[in-house]
Parts: sequence; C-alpha cells; structure tokens
Amino acid sequence: MTATPRESGATSRFLARLRPQREKLPRDIKVMLAAAFLIALGFGLVAPVLPQFATTFGVGNTEAAVIVAIFAFMRLAFAPAGGALIGRRGERPVYVAGLLIVALSTAACAFAQDYWQLLLFRGLGGAGSVMFTVASMALVVRLAPPKSRGRVSGAYASAFLIGNVCGPIVGGLLAGLGLRVPFLAYAAALLVAAFVVQTQLSHQRRDGGESRHRPPDMRFGEALAAGTYRSALLSSFANGWATFGVRMATVPLFAAAAFGAGPQAAGLALAVFAAGNAAALTFSGRLADSLGRKPMMISGLLVAAFSTAAIGITSDLPWFLAASTLAGVGSSGLFGPAQQATVADVVGNTRSGGKVLAVYQMTSDVGAIVGPVAAGLLADRLGFGWAFGVTGGIMLLAAAGWLPTRESLRTAAS
Repeated sequence: MTATPRESGATSRFLARLRPQREKLPRDIKVMLAAAFLIALGFGLVAPVLPQFATTFGVGNTEAAVIVAIFAFMRLAFAPAGGALIGRRGERPVYVAGLLIVALSTAACAFAQDYWQLLLFRGLGGAGSVMFTVASMALVVRLAPPKSRGRVSGAYASAFLIGNVCGPIVGGLLAGLGLRVPFLAYAAALLVAAFVVQTQLSHQRRDGGESRHRPPDMRFGEALAAGTYRSALLSSFANGWATFGVRMATVPLFAAAAFGAGPQAAGLALAVFAAGNAAALTFSGRLADSLGRKPMMISGLLVAAFSTAAIGITSDLPWFLAASTLAGVGSSGLFGPAQQATVADVVGNTRSGGKVLAVYQMTSDVGAIVGPVAAGLLADRLGFGWAFGVTGGIMLLAAAGWLPTRESLRTAAS
C-alpha cells in the first residue's frame, strides 16, 4: 500500500523537525566546552572517594553525606552574590575567580587532618563553584541561537559528561595511591580550566557601549509568572536531589555496603551513569529543539525515577550498573538540555537574567543539600531501598509538575 501525497508530506515535515538546520556554534561556546570537560574530569576524580575519605575520620554514613551536602549548601548561600558579581564584573572574571577558589579549597582538602577541617575546606569550594556555574550558565543562555538552545545545552552537558566518564575511573585508580591524591589532581585540572577561560574566552561584557539600548534585567517575579519556569524549578530541585546529591553521596556507600566493593566499583557506577548521560545527549538536545521541551522533560524524569528507585533493590553488581546506566540516560541525558533550554526561552538572548538564573541554580542546590542527608538517614534507619525509592518518588512528582505546563519552544522560535 503506497502512501498518499498528504501522508508523505506529513512524514517529511516530521522528519524535518527531527533534523533542524544547524547554526555554527559561537567560538566562546567552544571554549566553554573545553573548560567544562576539564572541570568535569577533575570533579569525577574526587566523586568516588569523597564519602569514603570522610569515613576515615571515624564518622558514619550521615556525616559522610554532610560532606557532600555542605558543598551544595555553600553554593546555595552564595548564589545571590554570584549573580550580583556577574552584573558588576562580567562573566569571565567571575568564572575564573570561581575556578581558582575551588582549586585552592580542593587542594586544602587533601591535607585535612580531621573531619571538621575537611568540612570547612569542602564548604569553601562551594562558594567558588556557584560563581563559575552561574557565570557559565549566563553565557550559554545569552550566546546560544534561539533555534539551537537545546543543541547548545546538550553540547555543553556532553563536554561535561565526557569528563565525568573518564574522571571516576581515573579517580578510583588514583585512590589506590591514597585517598588524598584525587583531590590534588582535581585542583590541577581546575587550574588548567581557569587558564583556558582566562586566555581564550573573548566574549565582551554585556554592559559595553550598547548597554543604554538594551532591555532592563529580567526580574525574578516576571520569570516566576511563567509556568515553564516554575516547572523547571521543580525538576531542577529533583535533579539536584538525585543527580548531584544521592548519586554522589549514597551510591558509593551502597556499593560498599551491598557488594563489599571499594572506590573502584563506586567509580565504575558513576562512570556508567555519566556514559548513559552522554549517550542520550547525542540526540536529546536536537529533539528538544524539534519535538519540544515538554516531551523530553516528562519522558526523562519518568525513566530517571524508575531506574533510580531500582538501584536500591539490586542484589548483584551487573544489575546495579545497569540501573545506574539507565538512570543516567533518563536524568540529565534526556531532560537536561530541554530543562536549560526552557530557562533560556524564558530569559531570552537580549536581557540579563542573573537573578533568575541564580534562583534556578539554587533550587538544584537545595535538592543536593536535602537529598543526600535524607537518603543517609533513610539508609541508616530503614535501608538503602527506602533511600533510593524516595528519591525516585521525588522525580515522579517533578514529572507530574510538567503535565500542565505549556510548550515554550514555539514562543522561543517566534
């Protein structure tokens, strides 16, 4: 049976939406991709060993989770200041200063002599982390062409996650030389990233000669009135809880408790999670620019919710790694580019959204603070199954929050 001309035309239009025309990425975006890879590579070195390094000072699972949570708490506390600094100093100076602060604090962690010193040094790194995170987000939002926001967000996340694929494996191996060694390697990677940003990023500040003609900065209340922004805040919180909190703090402890595995197995679990992210990012950004933000958000949150909950009931290492991989596909892999593209749709290219972006980042950090502490308490009192099950439930609630949300892709393209 042959297709009618009308059916053929509909099929062609659908396929065309899956293959939108690609605009050339700005040079500064490419520089940021290189820096993101270096940052992620270093972060991945520390992730598998941080909770176990904390336990060497004679503390339990909850206290080890607090070491992860304090980093997010300091990011949360300094997020408003980071947005203000960008308005005063510009993106690149804030970006570089943040990288240097995290480099110095991470090197100090390697020489911590007790739990409280480690807590202090790790917390100081959070202040620097939010500085370069918000600065890089502001650049991506402003530089990305409106019709390619999903693809740009996907490319940036891919560079970050390629580093995360390599980092945990190398970090687990470096742990064999001592749990302090990965911290020094992370500090070195951050110094190289700071050099790349300082010498290669050429984008000029927004407040240049044409500042008097640009629209006023977007107010937070104006952004909050948009349903897409409110949904993005909810999913950002859920992603912070699961991806930046529980994954970093609870997954390594679960691997050690359930399988008697050390940092190498924990590093492998984090690596396959990042690999799942990277695999999904090869197409999710393009689909966010063609099919829309909302379908990618809902599908990604559902996949991440069920696979994360399944981690806690795995009984052998292969199934544990399979669930971790699928969680990576669903989380930042499927919905990450769509989520950031949605926020960019709200802010637009012509206005400054420092405060709006800072609040968006803060919701993720709140999740990263609450998530690992709550999961640690649940793991200690009820078992790891409850810890991962509740985490999956949080992501299911975020998916439900996107159901009544209107699609922002058409508004962005118009």
